[in-house]
Amino acid sequence: MYQQMIFLNLATNDLDASKKFFTGLGWESNARFSDDSTVSFPVSETIVVMVHTPQKYREFTKKDIADSTKSSEVLIALSAESREKVDELVEKAVAAGGSISGETQDHGFMYGRGFDDPDGHTFEVVWMDPAAVQG
Repeated sequence: MYQQMIFLNLATNDLDASKKFFTGLGWESNARFSDDSTVSFPVSETIVVMVHTPQKYREFTKKDIADSTKSSEVLIALSAESREKVDELVEKAVAAGGSISGETQDHGFMYGRGFDDPDGHTFEVVWMDPAAVQG
């Protein structure tokens, strides 16, 4: 059965720093889809983060590239299998050079925290109680 994929394309001003950061999250780069202007990070079987130099990113859009340290162009939300996994990924992000973004959200059935990568892209990591999701 076909599984739709998401390719999240992000611009970076420092490809080496981005590679180090995302590798620090435990995401391995895919050399087949990486070069001196792009690094590909499969996050799961259906989600791939593509980090591009500004020159490469401009090949995909005619719009100005947002300065994500000053404005928000998108909020990226990733699910986690437990509250502990939420904390684990955020702690890895901070250790790898990211920063905490926003306040911890704890609603009992849902728990989330956020971080910004070195370029300022905001990632939210969220766990939801499976019983609450199923209704």
